[in-house]
Amino acid sequence: MDNFIFEYPVKQYFGKGCAEEAIKTELKTAGKNVLLAYGGGSLKRNGLYDKLRRLDESGKNVTDFGGIMPNPTYAKVQEGARLVKENHIDFILAVGGGSVIDCCKIVSVQAKTDEDIWDMQYSQQLFATEFVPMGAVVTASGTGAEQNCGAVITHEEKKLKQPLWGAYHSFAVLDSDLTKTVPMNQVISGAFDTLSHCMETYMGLPHNLNLSDEINEAIMRNVIKNLRSLIQNPDDDFARGELMWASAMAENGMLKLGKQTDFQCHMIEHAVGAYTDCNHGQGLAVIHPALYRHLLDAGEAQLARMAENVWSVKADSSLETARLGIDALESFIKEIGLPTRWSEMGITDESILRAAADTCFIMPGCCKQLSRDEIYEILKEQM
Repeated sequence: MDNFIFEYPVKQYFGKGCAEEAIKTELKTAGKNVLLAYGGGSLKRNGLYDKLRRLDESGKNVTDFGGIMPNPTYAKVQEGARLVKENHIDFILAVGGGSVIDCCKIVSVQAKTDEDIWDMQYSQQLFATEFVPMGAVVTASGTGAEQNCGAVITHEEKKLKQPLWGAYHSFAVLDSDLTKTVPMNQVISGAFDTLSHCMETYMGLPHNLNLSDEINEAIMRNVIKNLRSLIQNPDDDFARGELMWASAMAENGMLKLGKQTDFQCHMIEHAVGAYTDCNHGQGLAVIHPALYRHLLDAGEAQLARMAENVWSVKADSSLETARLGIDALESFIKEIGLPTRWSEMGITDESILRAAADTCFIMPGCCKQLSRDEIYEILKEQM
């Protein structure tokens, strides 16, 4: 592994039914004015919204910031930042999945500066050092967004869906009970995002097997096993908890220690998402097998190891083993009901795929530096 320094700021509350007490404990010292951020209806369906609104009774002033969309926009970030400034917010409580949590990370930064954060990070190469304090309560796991300071935001005017860097949360609540109101297709999509994070880290540099990768293999196996269990029995609390912690482990930095990650599949999906607003996990499912077939030569050793140690398939040669592993991944995607073609997601315009290829961020950690034409071919193959 490469040299690294590891420091981790997020306090974790994990366990079935832990949310209410964890939130009560943390908000005691969170300041008087709280921004309650959330997305759609799951927060109200699971009853947590009403409990959080009763913070008013404990002397807190609660301001709602709702309606955060599945692919949060830069305009929504600006809306949240205005609310923080106007209401003199001391603390942001993000309650939801990765979209809500990502949006709030950048709200936390934007509210502390008059600079345009997108321009600041992409044009000036400057990163914020002041943040509004935050906490996260996860109701839809998979992204691991509560574990890091990165956020994926869609800039609708620029037709770009790209990462921005914001605040870490001071705490994260991982209560599997809160995921029970989330539709199963969203649970599956989120779990595949976790698997994708693991694969994208595993496929990065260095290529030789190391401790971070061996831990990663165990987490990938865990996701596959527990997702199958949860599909068979949606009331399986143990499987729900395991998937939540796997999501956290995939993004809390542990698997990335000593690694330069790949994440080319994510960048390609983000580019498509900027033009289509498609479901993130579904887009990843469509891209991964085709991308890995294009990476067979350069990534043969890693793909073969993953095939043998994660998918339990092996052939006479390393190359054939790698191929079998990609086939196993594709079969799993079909088994859990995710799409394998863009047409299954209602995406049929090849010009969109061309535009996505032409604007996609090329990752230096990918085992093969793809050209924009090859990215376009990968996308077209899955039409």
